Amino acid sequence: MAKIKMKTRKSAAKRFSFTGSGKVKYKKQNLRHILTKKSAKRKRGLRHAGILSGDNVPVIRKKLLPYG
Repeated sequence: MAKIKMKTRKSAAKRFSFTGSGKVKYKKQNLRHILTKKSAKRKRGLRHAGILSGDNVPVIRKKLLPYG
């Protein structure tokens, strides 16, 4: 009997990626609209990618992005 491939959750694939060391990287939110009331320091910090905390990494890696 043939093995069944797991499907990648495409919604997760568009939001998350992996670093070389296996950490989960994502784009920070709150940088799309209503930018006039946000400080320049806050907007500058939001430009950089975020690294997901350790508790959520196994969920993303195993269930959402099995071949990531």
